[in-house]
Amino acid sequence: MTVAAPSANGSSTSSRPAAPLPAQRPPSALEVIRSADRSDMETSANPPSAAAPQVLQAQPLGFSPEQLAALAAPLDRAKVRQREQGRSRVSYLEGWQVIAEANRIFGFDGWQRQTIAVRCVAQAERTIGRDQKPGWGVTYTARVRITVTAGGHTPLIREGTGAGHGIDADLGQAHESAIKEAETDAMKRALMTFGNPFGLALYDKQQREVTSSATAAPIGSPRTRPVEAAPQQQPQSPAQQEPDPSLDPLDPGTIQQILATVRGLPRPALEGFTKAFRKRFQVPEEAASIADRICQRRHHDWIETFLVSHR
Repeated sequence: MTVAAPSANGSSTSSRPAAPLPAQRPPSALEVIRSADRSDMETSANPPSAAAPQVLQAQPLGFSPEQLAALAAPLDRAKVRQREQGRSRVSYLEGWQVIAEANRIFGFDGWQRQTIAVRCVAQAERTIGRDQKPGWGVTYTARVRITVTAGGHTPLIREGTGAGHGIDADLGQAHESAIKEAETDAMKRALMTFGNPFGLALYDKQQREVTSSATAAPIGSPRTRPVEAAPQQQPQSPAQQEPDPSLDPLDPGTIQQILATVRGLPRPALEGFTKAFRKRFQVPEEAASIADRICQRRHHDWIETFLVSHR
């Protein structure tokens, strides 16, 4: 584009390139909200006439004060889980916990999850388990889109990418595990951008926004009706608090009986039991055996339930 340079008598004598327009960045969320607020104030002060054209204004997100407070609240340490990874321990939130927080804060119908891409990036035979039996290792990547429509205003979209690994003697089972883990990982990474309740606080190595005193107060929005809180009880002294019976240790005789029963299972059932036990009690993959993990009443009760349901 060129601009004609006018002469003294008004005729064009030469042309020169026009100066480029400065690059404009999109307005931030805060600028959009302030612009909408100013527009509302001007409209209330000077109502438009019937003949005046109506101009659509950008609408801010419809988060209530309770929702904003919940998003800014610290993360309750009781919801954090840990697992062994290499030579260190990694803190994380379980997938069901993240979904429950999204339902609590945004409302059951206030957000959507969409898997927009899934890809198998690795598949190879490998040996698995203590017996080094032949099996499969599979890795998937996934991309998940989270759309929040809480308040009925402009949807807010976040995306996340995750990976999942499946190791199993059955190739189909390995694929299933890897896909599920990849989708869950991507969903957690997308929701993490909304704040501490979704695991953002865990990315701080010092975990300054993770506290044991945080409580998940119900959100008082029309989409999520708060549950009536039970009457608070006076705190008990350590002597008055009853121990959890599920943590009682098992006697050696009971442990040996459980191990003998488990080892007598057919191989497919034994493999399914071992995999389910590792998942239920978060036994790290590096642990070669689960025999030394069966030591508490809760292990005994879970094993009995598993055996009854699979007979």
